[in-house]
Amino acid sequence: MMTQAEAQEFASRWLSAWTGNRPVELAAFYADDAFFIDPGRPLGIQGKEQLIAYFTKVTGNNPTWIWTLVEAIPIKDGFLGKLAAYIPVGDKIVECVGLCFLQFDDQGKIRRNEIYFDRTELIMEINKFRQSFAH
Repeated sequence: MMTQAEAQEFASRWLSAWTGNRPVELAAFYADDAFFIDPGRPLGIQGKEQLIAYFTKVTGNNPTWIWTLVEAIPIKDGFLGKLAAYIPVGDKIVECVGLCFLQFDDQGKIRRNEIYFDRTELIMEINKFRQSFAH
C-alpha cells in the first residue's frame, strides 16, 4: 500500500503537470491503457492517445490553473485525494474542491484516475465572462 508521504510526493509532481499546457508531459504519468473520468468526460476515456487529445484541449484552455493536494488517503494500489483547484476566469479566480481516485499499475503509472468536483460556480463565471464580451 502507498504511504501518505508517497502519495503526497507523487501528487506534487503529477498535479504540477496539469499547469502550463504540457499535455504530453502530463500523459507520461499514465499507463498506455489508462482509464480516466472527470466532469468534462463523465463517461470516461481510455488509452494514452485519447488522454493526450483530451489533455491538449483541457490544459490548452486552462494553462494557468493550479491544482494542489489538500489531503491524501492511501488505498490499495493508490490513493484518494482531496484536491483544490484555482482556475482563472477573466479577472476572477474560481476555487473548486474535489476528490480524485488514483490506482497505479506495477510500473507506477496511473491505470485509473477519476476526478469529481462541482463545476457550477466555474460554469457560471465562464458564462458571465463570455457575456461581458457579447455586449
